[in-house]
Amino acid sequence: MADSESQAEGYGDVDLVAGETVKMVAGSALFAALAAALAQVAVPMPGPLPPVTLQTTAVFLAGLVLGARWGGFAMLLYIATGVAGAPVFAEGSAGLGTLVGASGGFIVGFLLAAVAIGAVVHRGLGTRSLAAVSVPTQVVAICLGIAIIYVVGTPYMAFVLDWSLGKAFTFMLPFLPGDLAEMAAVIGLVYAGELTELTG
Repeated sequence: MADSESQAEGYGDVDLVAGETVKMVAGSALFAALAAALAQVAVPMPGPLPPVTLQTTAVFLAGLVLGARWGGFAMLLYIATGVAGAPVFAEGSAGLGTLVGASGGFIVGFLLAAVAIGAVVHRGLGTRSLAAVSVPTQVVAICLGIAIIYVVGTPYMAFVLDWSLGKAFTFMLPFLPGDLAEMAAVIGLVYAGELTELTG
C-alpha cells in the first residue's frame, strides 16, 4: 500500500512538473509573439539607425513574468523565428541579414536583457510571485536590462556602420527616454496587480 501511495505521489510530481513546463513554454510563445507584434509599432529613424519600437516592452515583461530561463527562451524563440524568415523584426524585416545588420546587436541584447531581468527579479533561474518583488528591485532589474541592450547593441552597430563608439552612443541617446517610459508602463502594470496572477 505504501508503495502504491509513493508511486501515486511520484506521478503527481511528474504531472506538476510537466504542467509547469507546458505553462512556461506557452508563456514563452506568448511573449515571443508579443515582441513580434510590438516590433511592428515602429517610428523610422534617419539614416541607418534602427527604428523606435515598443518591443523592449515585451523584453521587460518576459524577464519579469517568466524569469531568467524562460524569459530568455522567449526571446530566443523570437530571434529564431525571425532568422527562419518570419517577418517579426522591426518594420516586418526578417532573415539572418537583419541579425548581422546594424540592429543585430540590439536583438541579441534583448535575449541577454530578459535573462538578466529575470535573474535579478526572481533571484536566480526560478520564479517567484511578482507581488513579493519590490518596485525598486524591478526598476534596478529593468535598468540593468536596458543597459545590456545598449552595451551589446551600440558597439556592434558602430562596428557595422564603421562609426566611432562615441558617435554611436550619441546617436542612440534619443532612444533612452522611450525605453524609460516603457519601463514605467510595465512597472505600473505590475504595481496595479495586472501581472501578479501570471507569476503565482
